[in-house]
Amino acid sequence: MWVIAGLMAWPLVEIALIVWIGGKIGVWATLAWVLLTGGLGVMLMRLAALRGAVRLREGLTAMRSPGPGIAAGMFGLLAGWLLFLPGFLGDVAGLLLLLPPVQAMISQAILSRAIIVTQGAARGETVDGDWQEVRPADPDRRSLPPRPSGWTQD
Repeated sequence: MWVIAGLMAWPLVEIALIVWIGGKIGVWATLAWVLLTGGLGVMLMRLAALRGAVRLREGLTAMRSPGPGIAAGMFGLLAGWLLFLPGFLGDVAGLLLLLPPVQAMISQAILSRAIIVTQGAARGETVDGDWQEVRPADPDRRSLPPRPSGWTQD
């Protein structure tokens, strides 16, 4: 409920800030700021997408988890998007998202609420289970045999 109210109030706060700060610094300075941060946001999103793709490829090639690289790329994309949108509140939020301590704090908050599922075999435990080998009737045919008669789909 509060998230929806905040999302609905965001544009109103942005408009109020643009009018208030525009009255203080002038129309041309406000327009210059909006265009400058918009261009910075576009460049930042492009850079974050390229870096994210490189980190993902490196992580997968080295058989490491690509999670930290993807998270950093997502922060860059979100910061770029906030800078791209016109408004001073979004610019401040976008610039804050570029700071590593802020990224670490947000990542920690998200991970503290995440449900982490581990497989028993990954912890060195034995996993018991039944298995049945299924071979196609015709070696050239690569499909599975027909389903058993009592089989139902959930």
